[in-house]
Amino acid sequence: MVTQRGRRDEASSPGRPPRRSRRQDTPDADNAPTAEIPAVPADGNGRAGDAPEAVRAKSIPEAAVARLAVYLRVLSGMSEQGATTVSSEELSQAAGVNSAKLRKDLSYLGSYGTRGVGYEVSVLVSQIERILGLTRQHKVAVVGIGNLGHALANYGGFPGRGFPVEALFDLDADLIGVPVGGLPVSHMDDIPRVCAERGISIGVIATPPTAAQSVCDRLVAGGVQCILNFAPVVLQVPAHIEVRKVDLAVELQILSFHVARRADDAAGNQGNSGLPGTVRPSDNGKGGRNGSGPDGGREMVVRG
Repeated sequence: MVTQRGRRDEASSPGRPPRRSRRQDTPDADNAPTAEIPAVPADGNGRAGDAPEAVRAKSIPEAAVARLAVYLRVLSGMSEQGATTVSSEELSQAAGVNSAKLRKDLSYLGSYGTRGVGYEVSVLVSQIERILGLTRQHKVAVVGIGNLGHALANYGGFPGRGFPVEALFDLDADLIGVPVGGLPVSHMDDIPRVCAERGISIGVIATPPTAAQSVCDRLVAGGVQCILNFAPVVLQVPAHIEVRKVDLAVELQILSFHVARRADDAAGNQGNSGLPGTVRPSDNGKGGRNGSGPDGGREMVVRG
């Protein structure tokens, strides 16, 4: 929202030329501020609202938040391989964004690097983890122990990144009480009680669409604050609940669009190859024709 400040009417100032209006840039995804991101104070005891990290988090655009998570994954891998410093060019290439966008993203953290040296990997990891609220664990519940639910429950990468799976739920009587990934499956009717008792903050819905809303209501009743929804349905939730929707069919359809567009471009280039003076944009991996976003990074990347 743009706030318009009051100004004197031009007619009330005779003899003065009218002021030229300033052009207002249209806000985009990289300029729109997010809601406050959870941030933990350095001492772990003070109010989060007083911490510098919390203040900075309020001003970070949502598109930049998504990229920070990618940087964290890349940096963690570099740290495991023994890297102590990284240049913006190295990190931007590994993360799939251009170096200017990366430097702007990292400036939200108050981190600008050192000329000729770059960024300290361990410092960046710590700063990003604090901004993303990863200085404490977020307990996860998975609802719907079908093929996807089994895979999520057995995935060993969640606990190491601060997201231990602490509860599993399903309706199938043959699954109730059976351990999956070391956890016994509970009945869906027990979602509110179990989530409240175990302090679950993130719920993952991997059920058929017909059951998703009912499951969502139970998770909210159990105190869950965030929901990751794999069911192809729009959930109705209170305003304070954050929902992220993952629709693999939509992602594949978007990729299909890019494949079809490349095929059309290739056919057009072949048709114009013999015409003098005809130049068509090439798919050289540097522009928008390879599925890249406006920042030079890919808009759509499907990762395992």
